Amino acid sequence: MSDEKADGTEDVVGVLTEQIEARFGMGMDQLKAVVAVAPAAHSDATDVVKWHGLLAESQAVLDRAEDALLAALETQPSEVDDPTMGLAHRVNAAVAARDGRALVVRWLLDPGAPGKKDLAAERLARLGRGTRQGPAVQTSAPRPPSAAPTMAPRTGRVAQR
Repeated sequence: MSDEKADGTEDVVGVLTEQIEARFGMGMDQLKAVVAVAPAAHSDATDVVKWHGLLAESQAVLDRAEDALLAALETQPSEVDDPTMGLAHRVNAAVAARDGRALVVRWLLDPGAPGKKDLAAERLARLGRGTRQGPAVQTSAPRPPSAAPTMAPRTGRVAQR
């Protein structure tokens, strides 16, 4: 990929990939391999690799949507028809998905990002390190022994249909 797209905007995936490589001191392929071998060893790297993969997927979806829209626009007369407008909406949705995932990657790369150093983040980190599998508190009311479901007495007759 080039650093600049045809319209002059920066390549979002490329810029974030460079930032990831600088942060972890290795290329993406090597980082992916390290995370694949030991995903629990460095949770930050695991999260970044996961979201970078999602970002790359959404960029590929965006590229395909843009190509489809451009192909449709080349065959259009001056008026844009509904299927072509649908393609334009698909491009807008793909841009939103890609940008959202890019924001997550940026947040993961920023150690001082809001929400990473507050009390809730510390509790969440402690919770993630624990071995507890279920919820911290009971999520449903206990059933009193007298409220246990009872079986209806059977009369021996079979209902006719």
